[in-house]
Order: sequence, then C-alpha cells, then structure tokens
Amino acid sequence: MDTGSPIVLCKRSGVSCFPFRKDPTRDCMLTELQIQFPDHQRSWPTGFEGGIAHRLDVPTSGQLLVARTEAQLEELRRDFTRKQLLKRYVFLTRKTVPWKTNVVSFPIGHDKKSRRKMIVQRGQNTPHRGKWYAATTKLTHLASAPMTKGASDLQLWQATMKTGVMHQIRLHAAFAGLALVGDNLYGGGQSPSYFPSHFALHHCGIQSERWAVHDVPVPSWWPKWAQNAVNP
Repeated sequence: MDTGSPIVLCKRSGVSCFPFRKDPTRDCMLTELQIQFPDHQRSWPTGFEGGIAHRLDVPTSGQLLVARTEAQLEELRRDFTRKQLLKRYVFLTRKTVPWKTNVVSFPIGHDKKSRRKMIVQRGQNTPHRGKWYAATTKLTHLASAPMTKGASDLQLWQATMKTGVMHQIRLHAAFAGLALVGDNLYGGGQSPSYFPSHFALHHCGIQSERWAVHDVPVPSWWPKWAQNAVNP
C-alpha cells in the first residue's frame, strides 16, 4: 500500500464503532477517530465512515483497523472478502472440555425465531432465515485461572479465523461447549461483577502479508493471569 499500514485504534468494551441510531450522542469510535485525525471527517463510502474498515460488537474490545485513504479501504475490504486476513481473538469461559484445540467449520445463518441470534447449520433442514454463511473457527486453550484459594474457575481460550460472520466466535465457541462467560444469548450465564460489559471477548489483531500492525493488549480489567498469558 502506498500509504503504509492502516491506522490502529484500541476499541473499549461497551463502546460502539459507529453512533447508535437511538442515541447518536453516545461515545463511539468514529467520534474518537475524527477528533484524533480531523482529516477523517471527509466523506467515505456508506458503512465505512471515517475509513473504519470493519466492525466489532459493542461488548468486544480490541484492535480496529482504519484505512488512510479510500484506495486503502478498497484493498482492505477486498482482503476481508477474499479471506486473506487472519484474525486472532481471546475470550473467557467457565466451561471445560476434554480437548485443547478444535476447529469448528459449521456454516452460520440467522435464527428463524429471533432477530438477535445466529444459528449453526446442524443439518440440511436446520430452520433459519436467508442464506448460510461459510465460517471456520480454530479454538485453542491458552491458560486456566491459578489454583489458589478464592480463585475463579475461568478458562482462557484463543479463537483464530479468516471468515467473519456475525457472532461467529460466540456461536462456534458455544456450539463446541465453550460459551463465553456472561454471554446470555448463547448460554454463558452471568458475568463477574468486574466485567464492564456482558462478556470478555478481545480482538488481539489481524495478520496480513501486505503490512504489519501491532496487536492490542488485553484490557486491564481482565484477570492478571489472563493478561500475562496474552499480552507480550
């Protein structure tokens, strides 16, 4: 790319990428971007205002890539579409499974009964709305909470993927028996009181053959043992 690597923003859990329709005055990453980089207030393609090249769910924290030019945005979007970017996430769960790594490759679609949920295609006749989207997620166990008095039962897992379907990690993890703690939509139960949002899902960063950008460290509110296992 002639403009160098994309801009890296650190999105906080609970903050939206773009303004909320019902409350456009709430903090969002677009506003923060345009304050830090005033030239990004110019016109951009609809849905990619400010040059923000992808989205993270409101509860999700982590790396957000911003294109420096429209040409760079087109290249980034093309790389996403062609599945040339490797995305790495980490999450916390209370669930345990008898394996350390697993690859989930079930397609994902919109739930027929709930507009809030996605669903895994379990068979040819799985009820759904619209089309099925190909999705593959590799799950790898990274660490467990220390076995000390009063310690939690949390487990730290990594999810890597090149596809990018709505709720992909949350759904594939739950399907594999690893529902994110606090993710009530997919069976994760209640979150610990120190969580600022529903669940702990963090986007560490994206790997590309075109450019190199730094990973975003796990937030300071995560358990120290989990921070140490992920952050360089």
